[in-house]
Amino acid sequence: MAAEYPDKDIDIAPYIDHTLLIPTATPELIEQWCEEAQRFHFAGVCVNPSYVRLAAELLHNKTPKICTVIGFPTGATTSAVKLYEAQEAVDNGANELDVVINLGWLKAGKTNEVHREIAEICEETGQIVKVIIETNLLTDAEKRLATEICMDAGAAFIKTCTGWNGGATVADVRLLKEVARERVGIKASGGIRTIDQALDLIVAGATRLGTSYSVDLLRQRATLEKSTH
Repeated sequence: MAAEYPDKDIDIAPYIDHTLLIPTATPELIEQWCEEAQRFHFAGVCVNPSYVRLAAELLHNKTPKICTVIGFPTGATTSAVKLYEAQEAVDNGANELDVVINLGWLKAGKTNEVHREIAEICEETGQIVKVIIETNLLTDAEKRLATEICMDAGAAFIKTCTGWNGGATVADVRLLKEVARERVGIKASGGIRTIDQALDLIVAGATRLGTSYSVDLLRQRATLEKSTH
């Protein structure tokens, strides 16, 4: 259990991107997520592009960051579309962009194209870019290659997964940390539903967590603390 390890006595709230990317999300749910992000001091909210403006209005002059996804969830839209989507998101108030790489290009060895696409988004938007490499669809060698390419292109974070093809694992976070050598942040995302998972991922090297179970994780943490005191 996570509580057995002294180094896991961590306040997880500042690590969390409070995420709401379900296709059925309503404005009322966005309002709830933004209110919770402020109340619980989460790092930010992560919403679909169509809700960026609303989230930015709700969190105006407040601490949580406004994050959205670009090329989500496949990464297979064209570079021009991704760039437009990213620029529009920034115009609407986003200050963090979670961009899915073109996995087909990576697997085909088109590394220059992968690099160019990410670099252009980083340069043209001037915002924090977290690149989703979809670890569950890559070999370890491809994960290393993708991380090196994205760091060189200007990414601020390497993100494990969209959550549509499996979730984050401790092994993958450790691998990304080894390659990154603290030059960029590591965002673990996908399937994080228990406090033990969250703490294990942070200890492994994650500097940000993407989850829609944020509030439940805090409740679990409070229960865990009561049981150990």
